[in-house]
Amino acid sequence: MDESPSFYLISLGCPKNLVDSAGLATLLQRAGYVAADVPEQADLLIVNTCGFIESAREESRTVLQDLVQTRKPGQRIIAAGCYSQRCPQELAEIVPGIDGLIGTRRWMDILTVVERLDERAEERRTRDVAPGPVCHVLETPAVGQDVPGMPRVAVQGASAYLKLADGCRRSCAFCAIPLIKGPAVSRPPDAVLADAAWLAGRGVQEIILIAQDTTDYGRDLGIRNGLAELLDQLVDAVPQVAWIRLMYTYPDRVTGRLIETMARQPQILPYLDIPLQHAHPDVLRRMRRPPDVGRVQRTIERLRAAMPEIAIRTTFLVGFPGETEAEFQTLLGFVDEMEFDRVGVFAYSHEANTPAARLEDDVPPEVKEERRERLMAIQQPISLARNQALVGQTLDVLVEGQGDGMSVGRSYRDAPEIDGLVLVQAELPVGQVVPVRITAALEYDLVGETLQKGP
Repeated sequence: MDESPSFYLISLGCPKNLVDSAGLATLLQRAGYVAADVPEQADLLIVNTCGFIESAREESRTVLQDLVQTRKPGQRIIAAGCYSQRCPQELAEIVPGIDGLIGTRRWMDILTVVERLDERAEERRTRDVAPGPVCHVLETPAVGQDVPGMPRVAVQGASAYLKLADGCRRSCAFCAIPLIKGPAVSRPPDAVLADAAWLAGRGVQEIILIAQDTTDYGRDLGIRNGLAELLDQLVDAVPQVAWIRLMYTYPDRVTGRLIETMARQPQILPYLDIPLQHAHPDVLRRMRRPPDVGRVQRTIERLRAAMPEIAIRTTFLVGFPGETEAEFQTLLGFVDEMEFDRVGVFAYSHEANTPAARLEDDVPPEVKEERRERLMAIQQPISLARNQALVGQTLDVLVEGQGDGMSVGRSYRDAPEIDGLVLVQAELPVGQVVPVRITAALEYDLVGETLQKGP
């Protein structure tokens, strides 16, 4: 009997890509493919690329080039995802050994691409065929709808990402996501609830809700207060899931109703990711972002009043075209005043076909990097102080690994991969939420102890 065909999939970029990668894998497995442990064992090699910024595209190219250079005879390579959607011709030219390209708007057509690769191989055996990859990057206006019977989730141990929507209706000047994904397309509430129940049935302890803008959920479906309504339904649907976490919220859509819902429902973690990008009104206007910084401050005050323990994460973009030293100083003062728990800082880079690409990229690279470092230098003692304030408290920790007398996990304050960890001086059961007494604090991580015995 012939062995089943196999695939090996590499997922790059954000958790939203990770969910699409899980979908690609599911479709292939339904068709009889099995997942290989290493690339050398696979018939089909797939890289779900990121095309958001140049550094991400460079990583995608490097991974694909490495696969092309080390491929075994008969292996086929497919570039999927955002980079393929945005720049298919560029990618095919830079990495000429790619056999197929499929964009992020039609990732669910992966089997069609595989079939066309089979047909291309047969054609090459019988007649001359023009060189170049099979390209399945369709000019569809929006991301395709769900595949029946397939959850839109990515399980990572006891946590899982659950996608609420894809695409984005915002017009931020620096962002290429609308070019790649198209307008926002929300999933029906029943589909989201079904996926949450599927995860709960598999013992998932943390559901992380993701979209390009989770606070915009349901608008295209005509649902008012869509995210808050969905959260109430989720709590009722999966009471056994310990944590529900929100990511990627838009500042002017963190409404009073959303704050009230978060404060009222213990399952919804007092954690919010609000990418603010800047704090000077003129820079925000050039960015095509909400310029009312006072409104942002009032929103954060309301969040902290309703949930005093809330952890707020944000990101800022420095070196945007025209950013003066005075404008940057305003940002420094804002960060110092607001005392965010977590801050990520990125240096601006021009992205083709975005509105900002029409502006002069007039802040030198060395100035961008220097501003990034100065902003992080302001934030680091703030993060340390906020962590030190937790010493002596007891936090629930989701245990993700253990060995050699230690365990590692995350508290409600820590989203996977981007925030800190809690190091525990005991071997605790992986995949469970355990109370931990905090004994020490670092800038990003916490150290704790527990009386609970390990397995």
